This record gives sequence, C-alpha cells and structure tokens, in this order.
Amino acid sequence: MPPDRRNEDAVSVRAPRPGRAVSPRSHRVGVLGCLLLLASVAALAGVPAVAGVPVTDAAEARGSTVEAAPSTVDAAQSTVDAAQSTVDAAQSTANGSTAAPRIVAAFPDPVAENDVGEYVVVDAAGTENLTLSDGEGTVDVPPAGVVALSASPNATRRLVDVPVVEAGLYLSNAGEELVLRRDDRVVDRLAYDRAAEGERLNATTGRWTPRGLTTRPVVSTGPADATAFVLPDAPDVAIETLASADDRLLLAGYTFSSPRVADVLLAAADRGVRVRVLLEGGPVGGMTTSQREQLDRLVAGGVEVRVIAGPHTRFAFHHPKYAVADDAALVLTENWKPSGTGGRDSRGWGVRVRSARTADELAAVFAHDADGIDAVPWRRHRANASFVEESPATGSYDPRFEPRAVDVDEVRVLTAPGNAGGAVRETVGGAAERIDVLSPRLDPGGAYFAALVDAAERGVRVRILLSNAWYDEESNRAVVERSAELRERGLPIEARIARPGDRFGKVHAKGAVVDGETVLVGSLNWNAHATTENREVVLALDGSESAAYYGEAFAADWKRSTDRKEETGWKTKTTLALGALSGVALAGIALRRAVRFE
Repeated sequence: MPPDRRNEDAVSVRAPRPGRAVSPRSHRVGVLGCLLLLASVAALAGVPAVAGVPVTDAAEARGSTVEAAPSTVDAAQSTVDAAQSTVDAAQSTANGSTAAPRIVAAFPDPVAENDVGEYVVVDAAGTENLTLSDGEGTVDVPPAGVVALSASPNATRRLVDVPVVEAGLYLSNAGEELVLRRDDRVVDRLAYDRAAEGERLNATTGRWTPRGLTTRPVVSTGPADATAFVLPDAPDVAIETLASADDRLLLAGYTFSSPRVADVLLAAADRGVRVRVLLEGGPVGGMTTSQREQLDRLVAGGVEVRVIAGPHTRFAFHHPKYAVADDAALVLTENWKPSGTGGRDSRGWGVRVRSARTADELAAVFAHDADGIDAVPWRRHRANASFVEESPATGSYDPRFEPRAVDVDEVRVLTAPGNAGGAVRETVGGAAERIDVLSPRLDPGGAYFAALVDAAERGVRVRILLSNAWYDEESNRAVVERSAELRERGLPIEARIARPGDRFGKVHAKGAVVDGETVLVGSLNWNAHATTENREVVLALDGSESAAYYGEAFAADWKRSTDRKEETGWKTKTTLALGALSGVALAGIALRRAVRFE
C-alpha cells in the first residue's frame, strides 16, 4: 500500500501523568519498529504495504485502542476539559481572590541548571499570617492575592504572568509535600511523587501541564456564512480559500506534502501575504521525503515554517487541520497531502467559515502554538531529521456532493487540550432524537462509545460509520458486534464499517450530526488521548442548513455500507497468513492495541 494512503495518525499513547516516564518522541522509535514488523506481516499476507508502514495514515489512526479504563483516564480527562491551565487559574483569581487561601500550582523542574526558575503559586485570598513549608524550610506568604514564590524571581518572572515574590523555597524533583498554614492551622496541601520535566502541577486537577500551554475555553463566535464540503468530492474549496488571502495566511497541520497547496502558499508569499505554517515535527513513522521537499520549497520561497519538536513539547502530537486566510477560517478533518485535501483517497469533511471572529480565534490558537518554545524553525529541525520514502495517493473519484453555501446560526471553536472532549460529550449528552457519527475508529470500552450508548438508552437513534481500512478492522468489528448486541436488547444503536465502492478510499473524517441541528467537524478523534494530549481543533456548527448537508452525505455513505465481515478492509488471506505466523501476529495485535490515533 502506498505510504501516502496509510493510517495517517498512528501514534504511541503516552503514559498518564503525573510524570512523563517516557518521552513521546523517543518512544516513537519503539513504535516505528513495531510498525515495521506489522508491515512485513501484511506484505506476507498479500496486503499492499511498504517499509515503514503508515507514515501518516497508520499514524493518525492509531491513537487509542488502548485507552485506560474510563474510570481513570476518562475521569481525569473530564477535569482537564473543565479546567484551565495552572497560570490561567492564577490569572483568573488575581483580580478577585477565592474565598479561602490555597496552593494553585507548583513548577518544580523547569529543565534548567539547578532548577533555576522553579516556583509555587499561592492564592492568599487576602489572608494574613500565612506560611508555606516543604518540610525543610518555611517562607512567609504575602496576603495580596495570587503570587508566585521563587528563590530565583528574575528567572520565574519570564515564566509566569502573576507577581513574583522572592522566597527561599527549593522544590525536590523526586517528590514533595507543600503545606500552607495560617498560624499553626493547615489550610491546604499539595503533594507529588515525581516532578514531570518542564511541566506545571495544577493543584486543582492534579494534572501536569507542559510549560507554555494555556488551555482555552469554548469560544462562541456568532452566526456566519459558511461553505460546507466533503472530500474527495470537493478539493478545490481548500485551495480557493488559501488563494484568497491578501493579508494573512496561517496553516496548521499534522503533516504536509501537497505540491498543489505549496504552490498556493508560495504564490501568496510572492504577492506580499505573510504566510506561516506550523506542523508536527515527529509524526509516527517519521517525516517523508515528499514532506521534506515541499517544506524546503516553502522556506526557500519566504514562507515561515515551524514544527513542534523536542523532548519537552506541549503536545504529544500537533494534530489539527485548519487555516486562516484573512477573515476566513477553514477547518478540516484531513491532512495537507494528496490523499487528504488533495481528494485522492479519504472521505473527509471540511467547512469554510466567513467570520472575522472565528478567524481571529483560530489565529490566536496558532500564535499560542507557533510562538512557543517547542516551535522549531524547519531548517533547524531538518538538520538532524531523518526521512522515509513514500508514494503519493493517486485515486480518482467522481464528485457526488458539491459544496454548499449554508447559514450557520452559531459557530463554536473547540480545542484540545482543554475543552473539546467535554464539549463533544456534552453535545452527545444533550441529544434528543438522533446522532450520526463518522469516525475512523471508536473504542467500544471508551467514554465516547459509552456516551453514545447512554444516548441510545434515552431513546436517541445512534448510527456509527467506521473506517474500512485494514488496520482498523479488528477494533471496528468489535464496535459493530457490541452495537448489534445492544440492538438485540432493544436499544436504537447500530454501527457499520464503511463500504466506499467507487466513492472514496477510506473513512478519515471525524464528525457528527446531532438532532439535525448541530455538526461537529475537525481533527479530534473520539478518545481520551486525543482530548488530553494532542493539539486538536473542532468547529461546532449550530443550524439546520449545515446539519442537512453533512446529514445527507452521511446518509449516502451509510446506505452504501455493510457490516458483513467479507466486505471490510483486511481480506481473508491476510487473516490466514497471520494465523500461520502466530507469534508475529500476536506482536501485531499488541501494537494495534498500543497505538492508535487518526
């Protein structure tokens, strides 16, 4: 199988925080080795494959067959979705302290010599006679609102946006208990076993947040004129949007290897538009030679290209797919490559929104991400990077769904980490009549499938259409079978595996239509890893016109689909070959359960 048509999101699932036991970047080396092993099995079975297996297709797809139990990861996810970052929490109380004094956050390991810059944020709430102790030393806490206590105040001031007070407090990376007292009475405690490098501990959620990551609330940007479209039917919408820029052109993605899109960006730069590109620096399977070629072209033509890379990144993966062209916002489910935005393979959804407020919000997300300490200029990253060969997708499909101009009553911008997971579950939880979900995969033991089952138990009709790709068959078959069991019990829920025929190659969209009134479209895979670890962007579109368009596209794909095993991606001969190679097969299955993410 040509690498460009592989599972575009296979990624390793990081161990839950606190602490980052394994760097996600270094861990990918082991994942890549397993992917190579799985590729060789597929080749023996007669499944088209290339060395390096899914540089991107299997990369985005592999985000979460292994989600921790909903009671652990998903519970933590809920708190993260509801909470702002540590500094956000401090800032929000700076002008109006909470009722009782509390410890807000700790930053024990700033990844600096002698941990220069470490700090503790305390909200004194106007209370006098406060002290903070780590068991070895005790410092006074001033009563004036929220402050950061630090032994290196000058270094700390570069890291926080709250007042910094010098205090001789030194935090242990191996573990610490901080005790806040008023006189001799304990008013708050914060303990940790091991500090996560370069991350802040949020005392409210108990979660470690990478330095420089500020989560955002859901942002409503009002009504808008929009253009709804699907891929591979309408690849020109993205091109036309990018080509329309006169002032600013921002493009964010996971991977980028489209010569056609590169041409448009270079043309914009030539006419004086400021063009900026931000991508993932370590996609699963590695960067391809095609991506190297296109990014080299962009930089040579005056386009600013940065990648999220390094040992202390704010995201496990930078995975959004969006662009800002002046006052137009473009949000997609597809990568900037021939198989995605090029219309050569994947079923995807996209929307262009003519709204300055929406564009400005996405521009703010872009600025936050592209101006961070882990956003590395392409030339610097390229110097030490390695690359793998790929063959671009070359499929051709007759368009069946033309783009449609729609009026949207309300646009909401959802982002992860931060709010997207909770917003998606809230939308599902508020459904009254029907939910249609189009997704590469869904974990039958995860929180999102559980939310859909809860909806079905309320009488909501639920339909789930999943990817036909060979690397998703096992997990998707489990969803189909579990849904069938629930349907036999009388619940109105059904799942099918897509049967594309001559309409597209595979399902890669991540979208939903709820009650004929709300659409979710964006990069977010419905699993805990994506919502808590990756940068993701989703637009929620409220209004019957947009819901009607995507609902019609879903209905057509649903009608053509089947749940028969013989019609899905991985053919019988593959299964037989895997049976003959049982030891290798078990390794492959273990891999499938350890990496997933599209």
